[in-house]
Amino acid sequence: MATTLNPNLLLAIALAPLVGSAIAGLFGTKFFGLFSSESRGGRIVAHTATILGVAISFVLSVMVLLDVMNGASYNGTVYEWMAIGDLKMEVGFLVDSLTAMMMVVVTFVSLMVHIYTVGYMDGDPGYNRFFSYISLFTFSMLMLVMSNNFLQLFFGWEAVGLVSYLLIGFWYTRPTAIFANLKAFLVNRVGDFGFILGIGLLLAYSGSMNYSDVFAAREKLATVIFPGTDWMMLTVACICLFIGAMGKSAQFPLHVWLPDSMEGPTPISALIHAATMVTAGIFMVSRMSPLFELSDTALSFVLVIGAITALFMGFLGIIQNDIKRVVAYSTLSQLGYMTVALGASAYSVAVFHLMTHAFFKALLFLGAGSVIIGMHHDQDIRNMGGLRKYMPITWITSLVGSLALIGTPFFSGFYSKDSIIEAVAESHLAGSGFAYFAVLAGVFVTAFYSFRMYFLVFHGKERWGQNHAHHGHEGDHDEEEVSHDHHHGLAAGEKPHESPWVVTLPLVLLAIPSVIIGAIAIEPMLFGEFFKHGVAFKDVIFVGENHHAMKELEEAFHGWVPMAIHSLTTPVLWLAIAGVVLSWFFYMKRPDIPEAIKSRFSGLYKLLDNKYYMDAINQAVFARGARLLGTGLWKGGDQSFIDGLFVNGSARVVASFAAASRYLQSGYIYHYAFAMIVGMLVLLTLTVTGVIGTK
Repeated sequence: MATTLNPNLLLAIALAPLVGSAIAGLFGTKFFGLFSSESRGGRIVAHTATILGVAISFVLSVMVLLDVMNGASYNGTVYEWMAIGDLKMEVGFLVDSLTAMMMVVVTFVSLMVHIYTVGYMDGDPGYNRFFSYISLFTFSMLMLVMSNNFLQLFFGWEAVGLVSYLLIGFWYTRPTAIFANLKAFLVNRVGDFGFILGIGLLLAYSGSMNYSDVFAAREKLATVIFPGTDWMMLTVACICLFIGAMGKSAQFPLHVWLPDSMEGPTPISALIHAATMVTAGIFMVSRMSPLFELSDTALSFVLVIGAITALFMGFLGIIQNDIKRVVAYSTLSQLGYMTVALGASAYSVAVFHLMTHAFFKALLFLGAGSVIIGMHHDQDIRNMGGLRKYMPITWITSLVGSLALIGTPFFSGFYSKDSIIEAVAESHLAGSGFAYFAVLAGVFVTAFYSFRMYFLVFHGKERWGQNHAHHGHEGDHDEEEVSHDHHHGLAAGEKPHESPWVVTLPLVLLAIPSVIIGAIAIEPMLFGEFFKHGVAFKDVIFVGENHHAMKELEEAFHGWVPMAIHSLTTPVLWLAIAGVVLSWFFYMKRPDIPEAIKSRFSGLYKLLDNKYYMDAINQAVFARGARLLGTGLWKGGDQSFIDGLFVNGSARVVASFAAASRYLQSGYIYHYAFAMIVGMLVLLTLTVTGVIGTK
């Protein structure tokens, strides 16, 4: 077995989705005049090229993972872009077990989304464009996770942000979609400003953008004081890096973009919110674990931000009626759980939950999309009910996803979520007490809102086919945008229907790992040798060397079956059961109680309905402040100072001087001769009187 992976193979993994995207974007549209989105040939070209590209990438990624687990690895430069003195800017790959696992997860979920899209976007005039975008998104994410230097990391980081902007605003004639993608773009710019500052600090003090060089210098970096303060430079750099993760992985208060991103088609909700963009921040902090491990202050900051996100974003999921927004707030909460694990120095647990969450959250999003198809693009769960007998595959797979999400024993989410809670319980960092309360309370909250959605959608009386005052739908776009849908919601007498096989097949394939992957992977990923496979340089660590949460978890672990059985005696399981039972009682037996609570606690409901007024604060403070600042700079700085004083002012001075000077230009020679004689007399007089020296 070779110990070094073939770089050409790694290039093929990254570039295959890019080639598919180019084919769909060029040859599958009118750009080259070959096919159009309206033609069957153009659609076949688009989905065949992109699905084939991602499938090739997935198969090769599985091969790479197997090679890595057998001892192979790669850390090298593929292309040197430029060199400035000793600083080299390169495209390079680092492939170890962390990268290989991410490659498999990203390409598998992306492949499922591509197949699903064939059925979901059928009839949409932007069909080819959509396939081009999602394949380009996959390429961007692969470049991010495979990078071995900060330059390429930043390229992938910004590329996923750019393509997410295009995808969220895919239906670009809708004002809400344009507002949502602009909001996502700007909020991520705030986080990215911190991110690039962190990269700049590490570059300034280490002299390199290569991971291995920076990690090798980490002990020296940990002794440097940030100029002008008594702060440690490494702490400042890590917090700046994490601010980037807060934007990309939607942590409080930079979470506001993610719920609004539901304006995009459902397949991109699964792609962005399950395995790719929102997990980029979690992956980055995990990859930077050698640096974060040396700063307790940075870890505590990560821990507290994650705890706030896990609990308070879960509360918002309770009152949502749009099926996709319920799942979106669930994503926010689960990202908070991953971040808490990072703060507890349990990096492998965070990545483990990242992996399990990718499968069951993609399943839930695609299941929600299947429901939306069956409901003729009505997304309001209050208009549903009783879909279980009409959409059996969607029902059972959605149930599997919900059980995995709430941490049901033997399901994948149980093993990763329970491990996070235990790791936080063993942490002794500042803020760990609050974090433990947050993740424990979050278990009940997650179970409640997840099964509130499940019961309202699949059980109870049938509430569709009526004239409802409330309609939530993905299809606020005009009829010409979705030519196959001329109304939203089921008309009187219409029945829901199961989705076509290209939609249900990905649901089944995602349901399988949602059940079994946790039990299979927990021992090797958390307590075995998995993250020691294929480490390309000795300075990379993945288990907290200064913190002992993982060690204490390992001592308490006796196998995946005993772990599930032991959960019967823990408050975690009983909190989850309580959440399920209470949601069933409230929404199946006594729906009058939630309405009474809503009326009694109208102030609290208003607070949650307005999302803690974070959007209003952003609009009032940041957006309005930016407008005022921009207006001030425009009026005062640009128009008055630059244009008024320098540009127009200098022109006025020249014009005034020219206007005065023209009176001296009479055109008569004797006037000029007289002026010369007067000038000579003045000079002679000044010289004789000594005013002008003769030296």
